[in-house]
Amino acid sequence: MGDTPHLLLVDDERSIREPLAQYLTKQGFRVTQSGDAESARTRLAAYAIDLVILDIMMPGEDGLSLCRHIRETSETPVILLTARSEETDRIVGLEMGADDYVVKPFSPRELAARVKVILRRAAGGGMRQHAPDSGSFAFAGWVLKSGERALVDREGVSVPLSTGEYNLLHALVTRPRQVLTRDQLLDLTQGREAAAFDRAIDNQVSRLRKKIEGDPKNPELIKTVWGGGYTLAAEVTRL
Repeated sequence: MGDTPHLLLVDDERSIREPLAQYLTKQGFRVTQSGDAESARTRLAAYAIDLVILDIMMPGEDGLSLCRHIRETSETPVILLTARSEETDRIVGLEMGADDYVVKPFSPRELAARVKVILRRAAGGGMRQHAPDSGSFAFAGWVLKSGERALVDREGVSVPLSTGEYNLLHALVTRPRQVLTRDQLLDLTQGREAAAFDRAIDNQVSRLRKKIEGDPKNPELIKTVWGGGYTLAAEVTRL
């Protein structure tokens, strides 16, 4: 990522898109605009985009479909713009891998603040570096190798983890059967700068469940504790 982060702003409403692009440019970002998903795909292929701001409701291909495409083809962070009535879409968007969402009407200042936090995190970016740790942790047929930052299944096949997923799983396996609140998990995985964005933890948990749970909809390993947070419901053996 260069000195000037390059944002792709995708919204079919010019009256929202253009003033927002001007504001973000004044905040020090390079902004490329798209009015629909098709042109957004072209620009994603043509430029090294650092973050996508994506409206969910668009004619033609909607933002959720484009979000899925982005997540399947890259690690580029995505912030969804949603209307108040689109709660189901927001949840689906986070499950698909969006990093955050902002509800319309929103203040450009709030959006710019969220963009900065996510870019800092993505740059390797806000993730707190753990002390060197060469230990391995075995749980429920999986082995998390700290030194290599690798997750291996029963057959010895390695499952790719993003930095956020690795940090989250490391926090859970080193504290099995403890209930960890979102705040604690943010502290352990990303540092306090992300404190206002605890949805990021839910997002990482959702992605991690898809990789390690037999049935992600009915998780047996990473359990949600209502009103509390999350816990790893498994015996962990340090190897």
